[in-house]
Amino acid sequence: MTSRGGHMAQLPPEPEALLTPAEVAALFRVDPKTVTRWAKAGKLSAIRTLGGHRRYRAAEVQALLDGLQSDVVPPVSVPQPPAESPPLS
Repeated sequence: MTSRGGHMAQLPPEPEALLTPAEVAALFRVDPKTVTRWAKAGKLSAIRTLGGHRRYRAAEVQALLDGLQSDVVPPVSVPQPPAESPPLS
């Protein structure tokens, strides 16, 4: 589609996905208040709605979640000592 002057009409940018504190909390399995504390501590940036509610960028939340999952070290199996064998007769 073209406008006057023969240039392509600009489409508005795609709105970025935002999550509520409850949605973020469910992803991390924490309380929503913890998510609010993370935002206050600067671990996660919050966007305020016109009504004053916090929203979090889905991409940023996913990046934080991916980073935490890569920090998890698989459990190390501890070798067990060999069972004592009965004395030889």
